[in-house]
Amino acid sequence: MSNQEFQLQDGEQENGKLDNPFFINLEKNELIETPSRKEHLNAPALSTNVNTAGPKSKSSNYFIALDSTTESLQERTQQLIDKINENRKKDHMLMNNFRESLLMKVSTLAEKLEERVFLVYDHNNKIIQDKVQEFSDIMGRIKQMEMELKQVCHTVEKLYKDLCV
Repeated sequence: MSNQEFQLQDGEQENGKLDNPFFINLEKNELIETPSRKEHLNAPALSTNVNTAGPKSKSSNYFIALDSTTESLQERTQQLIDKINENRKKDHMLMNNFRESLLMKVSTLAEKLEERVFLVYDHNNKIIQDKVQEFSDIMGRIKQMEMELKQVCHTVEKLYKDLCV
């Protein structure tokens, strides 16, 4: 590939990139980067090289800008992942606290329910005991009436025998 063809291809790539809003913003800002980037320490000042170096340096500046943008996206992605993980830990702690609180409340409610059940059992036991006592009294009267009826029957039987003889 000749040098002329390479420059022609390079020019076509730049024209295609100029339509992209990313590259338009880069040219407007003259490829100024934040000082926290690793490339910024290694790369020469981009804003001064843009005007003096020509098409090859513009191309390399775009690649440097793309690299730094890619790196910043990776850093931002990692930050988001870390934040998600932190939020998940917080959610997990919140759920554990909620579970413990809920267990304590359920335990308290179960104890209160058990106390009420025992109160109901006591009340029902008294009612049943009263009914059983009443039933026992009635059964005792029935036995007494049975004995009286047997005596009456024996008396009637004796009278009948005495009348028949």
